[in-house]
Amino acid sequence: MKILALETSTNACSVALWQSGEDTAELFAVAPRQQTELVLPMVEQLLQEQGISLQELTGIAVGHGPGAFTGVRIAVAVAQGLAYGLNLPVVGVSSLAASAWQAYAAGAQGLVLVAQDARMNEIYWGLYKGNTQVLEALSPDTLVPVEQLPELPTAVAWATGSAQEAYPQACAALGVEHWLSPGYPSAQAVAALAVAEFQAGRTFSAQQLEPLYLRQQVATPKST
Repeated sequence: MKILALETSTNACSVALWQSGEDTAELFAVAPRQQTELVLPMVEQLLQEQGISLQELTGIAVGHGPGAFTGVRIAVAVAQGLAYGLNLPVVGVSSLAASAWQAYAAGAQGLVLVAQDARMNEIYWGLYKGNTQVLEALSPDTLVPVEQLPELPTAVAWATGSAQEAYPQACAALGVEHWLSPGYPSAQAVAALAVAEFQAGRTFSAQQLEPLYLRQQVATPKST
């Protein structure tokens, strides 16, 4: 099984190749608003480096949100195009779950809060438990105002995500001991979470794949 994974829902752009019995290969770059130009060349570069052709792939995995409207749309559109052209099954993975997986890979234990900056004084919020082998969402991913952050269970000692940088006071008030920031989700994590779905046959066609926006309003990019 050879799975190509894509993730562009945040300021990062990454692609990964998961192969049975092999280490996952990945290209990762923090490149705000450059995902459109980067993602397909990165796919081409990665496959060339691994000596794999598009025709050898057995599936496409994609971080389908929540995240930046344009970033989510780019990843889903590229995944749909590749899957349709190659007649491949596709799996959509929560971008917040991918961030949680990375936190566990970095040593997080117990419950993990994922809080990614959603702009417009809002946060993409998810609470997870598990490890890099089994990951469970304790509630659906949601969008919450910074002024109305939910109260966390006392067991939450780890958090990850860019919300800490965007809203430091609100995040400090949560009382989380360990915070991994910016915690951008990666294609490697998307691939790892998609494997079980492919193995179980829980896949979609290109036409069935849908983005997870959580809101339809587009956030205006912050000035730099």
